[in-house]
Amino acid sequence: MEQKVDIQICLGSSCFSRGNKLLVKVIEQYLNENNLRHLVHFHGAHCFSSCDKGPLMHINGKEYQELDEEKVLAVLNELFGQTFPNM
Repeated sequence: MEQKVDIQICLGSSCFSRGNKLLVKVIEQYLNENNLRHLVHFHGAHCFSSCDKGPLMHINGKEYQELDEEKVLAVLNELFGQTFPNM
């Protein structure tokens, strides 16, 4: 069985107030529209302890900082574009 891509989004109060509430919806929509849900374990996590660099997200342990909708979509396109060139 292939290991799922692990996407964690910080739901600490600082990241949440900086926009991670919207980014949760953006990621969910991206996964659903591109039929990737079965390949991803997407979940929230509490504080990543880099509050001044939020909003934050981890993908397979790599941290992405100062995210907005455009940056999240770019990261996801880069990640899944390499894995699924026919998307």
